[in-house]
Amino acid sequence: MKIRRLTLCAVLTAMACTLFWIELQIPSPIPIPGVKLGLANLVTLFAMFAIGPVDTLLILILRILLGGLIGGNPMAVAYSFAGGLLCYLIMLLLRRILGGRQIWVAGVLGAVAHNLGQISVALVLTQTPQLLYYLPVLLVSGMLTGLFTGLIAQFCVLRIGWIK
Repeated sequence: MKIRRLTLCAVLTAMACTLFWIELQIPSPIPIPGVKLGLANLVTLFAMFAIGPVDTLLILILRILLGGLIGGNPMAVAYSFAGGLLCYLIMLLLRRILGGRQIWVAGVLGAVAHNLGQISVALVLTQTPQLLYYLPVLLVSGMLTGLFTGLIAQFCVLRIGWIK
């Protein structure tokens, strides 16, 4: 059973890294830094609701570290950790109250939490309070992309029938 679990985590981590890399190759239709689809979060959402929080945290941490290597931006790791861990905590709380047909809610609120984590790190590192003017743009884009990834993750979890 441990080998099956390890293999599943490895496959999901590879999928998350692949989606991250693919997203790096797609030119952003909106020329605003930080606005992206967050395709790798599909795997995080799926894992949280399909296999549980412990393995999801492992997958998330590995994805962030490997994504930093793939993307070649060490500063992005700090932003990703802050956003990813805050997103994880929100999903962990929502996992307890949401059913399989409301995973999209975790996608939306998780994306908002991710943006709040990232902007918090940016405020601390840059000491530039004017970054808060940027927050509404991030929140709206986060809600839209979170809805997109949340609906896809929900479809996958329900289709496979792995709701934990």
